[in-house]
Amino acid sequence: MDQQQRSRKAQLASWVGITGNLLLSVMKGIAGWLSGSRALIADAVHSASDVVSSVAILAGIRYANKPPDKEHPYGHGKAENIAAMIVSILLILAGFEIAWSSVKVFWGEKPSAPTGVALAAVIISIVAKEMLYQYKFRLGKRINSPALTADAWHHRSDALSSFGVLLGVGGAMIGERLEVNQLVYLDPIAGVIVALFIIILGYKMARESIDLVLENVLDDEESKQYIVTAKNVQGVKQVDEIRARTHGAYVVVDLKVSVDAALDVEEAHYISKRVKNKLMNDHEDVHDVLVHINPYSTD
Repeated sequence: MDQQQRSRKAQLASWVGITGNLLLSVMKGIAGWLSGSRALIADAVHSASDVVSSVAILAGIRYANKPPDKEHPYGHGKAENIAAMIVSILLILAGFEIAWSSVKVFWGEKPSAPTGVALAAVIISIVAKEMLYQYKFRLGKRINSPALTADAWHHRSDALSSFGVLLGVGGAMIGERLEVNQLVYLDPIAGVIVALFIIILGYKMARESIDLVLENVLDDEESKQYIVTAKNVQGVKQVDEIRARTHGAYVVVDLKVSVDAALDVEEAHYISKRVKNKLMNDHEDVHDVLVHINPYSTD
C-alpha cells in the first residue's frame, strides 16, 4: 500500500469517527437532559471531546502526507505522532474531568435516578463506540498509523466511560425501584474507576508517542531484516554498520556497506543506488535510505 492509499484510508476513518462522535454526543446530550441523568450529560461532553481529537488526528495525517521539502528533507511523518500526543493529552484531561465530576457527587445533593431513555442511550453508545474502536484499531495496525491507533483507543476509553455510566444509571434505577438509596452512588464510584483507566491509558500512549517523536532507534533484532536485504544486493561484500530509526509511521535507514576496493566511483555509486532501491522496494516501512560506501579489504 503506497503513501497516498494509506493517507486516504486514514482520512476516511477520521471522518467516520468525527461523524459518529457528533451523532453520539448530540444523542447522549438530549437523552441526558430528558432523563435527568447528569452522568449521561457528562458522557456527552466526553464524546464531544472525541470530535476535537479526531480533527487533530485528521490534520496530523494530512500534514504527514506532504512530500519532503527543504526544511523537512525526511518528510512530515512525525506530524502523526504529534497528533497522537495531542490525543493522549486529551485522554488524560478527560479522565481527570470524569473523576472530578464523579467525586463532586459525594458532596452535593443526593442524585435522583434517571429514566429509561438514559439506559437506552448508553447501550447504543457502548455498541457504537466499540464498533468504531475495532474499525480504527484494525485499520491503524494494517496501515501502520500511530495516530489512528491512538484515536481508536480514545473510542475504547469512551466505551469504558459509557459502561461506567451504564452501571451508574442501571444501579440508580434499580435502587429507586427497590428503595435502596445507596445504589445511586454506584454512578460516581464507577466513574472514578473508569477515569483512572483512562488516565493510565493516556499516559502510556503519551510515552509511546514521545519515543517515536524522539526517533527511536531500532534494536539489532529489528534491524536484522534490513541487513539481510542489503547483503543480497550484488556487489555488496558486507554490511559494516546500520542505523535504522523511526520517523513518524515509517523508518529511515543509514548504513555503511563494503564493496570491492578496485571498483571506480561510478560503479560503487551504482551499487549504493541498488541497495537503496532494494530496501525501499522490499520493505514498505522504509521511506528513505542513506548508503555510505567503504572499500572492502581482506587485510
